Amino acid sequence: MKNFELRRDRYEVFRQFDNPLLNISLTLELPDFRPFCKQRGLPPFHFFLYCVLSAIETVDNFMYRVHEDQVIKIDDFIGSFTVINEDNNLNFARFTRSTDLREFIARSVRAGQEAKASRALINTNADLTPRQARDNIYITCMPWFEMRAIEHPIFCHRSTDIPSLAWGKFSAPAGDTMTMPFSVQAHHGFVDGYHVHVLAQAIASRVAAVMAADAGA
Repeated sequence: MKNFELRRDRYEVFRQFDNPLLNISLTLELPDFRPFCKQRGLPPFHFFLYCVLSAIETVDNFMYRVHEDQVIKIDDFIGSFTVINEDNNLNFARFTRSTDLREFIARSVRAGQEAKASRALINTNADLTPRQARDNIYITCMPWFEMRAIEHPIFCHRSTDIPSLAWGKFSAPAGDTMTMPFSVQAHHGFVDGYHVHVLAQAIASRVAAVMAADAGA
């Protein structure tokens, strides 16, 4: 929490806002991981999800939450994401993350399949305490279009402390790099535009590192 104390005064200002949320949409540039995934039989979405979630852990600002009116720093978070079920309706997948790439992907794929098969809306927080529910990152992917911006549904702006990340359609293959529309929503008391930049860099670095480590294994 040492790093948070350096910005507590910023948090105290923004926490008084009716809407303290920062929303930034950008074009994310990173190594093209699709050939890598194809060669290894890995689903690109779940590979990228692994890289995103492990990158978030390296940026303290995305790990702060508010619990019982106190700022805390979480140590880990739940793997979760949105899916479209067989009725073409929204549903939610949840799973326990693994640091092992292939185990993570296996769990993520299985959770996605269960959510797709469920007609009932899955409440991924139903069995969690209020404190456990803070251990989350909201993830959604809309691969059908080049997303320009997104506004997430908010129950209460002032109490929203969990970051929401979204991305859209991948760019067409064009060499060693790829782009995608990427959006970050977070509490401005914790996150500035600079930290979104740092996260974008961390995601690209993580993709490169995972690919390099697997190729050398």
